[in-house]
Amino acid sequence: MAKQKGNVVTHGLSGKVGDLLVFRQRDGQTVVSKIPEQHKNASEKQVKLRKKFQQATVYAKIATGTPGVRDLYAEEAKKRKGMTAYNVAVADFFNAPDIDSVDLSEYAGAEGDEIRIIASDDFAVKSVHVLISNADGSTVEEGYAVNSIASLWIYTATANNESQDGYKIVVSASDMPGNVTTKEILNFES
Repeated sequence: MAKQKGNVVTHGLSGKVGDLLVFRQRDGQTVVSKIPEQHKNASEKQVKLRKKFQQATVYAKIATGTPGVRDLYAEEAKKRKGMTAYNVAVADFFNAPDIDSVDLSEYAGAEGDEIRIIASDDFAVKSVHVLISNADGSTVEEGYAVNSIASLWIYTATANNESQDGYKIVVSASDMPGNVTTKEILNFES
């Protein structure tokens, strides 16, 4: 890959030249590279990856075309050397959030008790949803946690959980492209 600065012949050039070269603009530079090879007999895994990459590029085009969202990705791109808002959006599409921990030490099943969740993402966690159900599967309550600081999300119980058989808590974290990670915590009496 060659990079060119200030060349009046290639300045602002983008696109491909025959089946040999591709010209792209990146950070005010013209980047020239060989056209990537396309394998005609792609494996099922390659086909799936190509489809996901197509979805990622569609997401990135929409995200960077939406003023408020574009600004968020552009701000993050400034922190990452050589990245653009578009690149950050594509990377975000490929990375689902992580639920690092669910702290139930302050939850005893009473209204007002707190569940503390540490959820992180390569870009940003958009929301954290909490569902509390009884052993029989009936819903006690559900709602969204509030982002406290950095990766800490706090869910405050709105109902008393009087189940004698235990409960199940399902925590779901989602990011801007819509990736969702779920974690279940079982607390059943034996």
